[in-house]
Amino acid sequence: MDVSTKKSSDELDVPTFSAENLQSNMKIIYYSRTFLSIVAGVIAGVLGFTSLTGFVFYFLIMAVTSVGLAAKAKFNVHAYFDSWNRVTLDGFLSGLMSFVLFWTFAYDIVHIF
Repeated sequence: MDVSTKKSSDELDVPTFSAENLQSNMKIIYYSRTFLSIVAGVIAGVLGFTSLTGFVFYFLIMAVTSVGLAAKAKFNVHAYFDSWNRVTLDGFLSGLMSFVLFWTFAYDIVHIF
């Protein structure tokens, strides 16, 4: 066995992150959550969801999005992000404004006019 390929027990297995890659991954999360919140808002408006039903629909869509993003990372989140919170919670509430905007717009177009 070659000495240079043998791993020393003194070395620590500390994960290293590329700042550019981490920032790119976060942009993808924000873009996907924003896009899906717009689509979910239109769907909720067309289906005529009102009040609590619409918000439950939004949180359900965001939960499915979190699972989908984790599945895309093959559930090895620490290889692409620094914590699970990045995948599950970041951008969760920022898409809520887009959702409500498109939800009310689609509801007004379909059910009021």
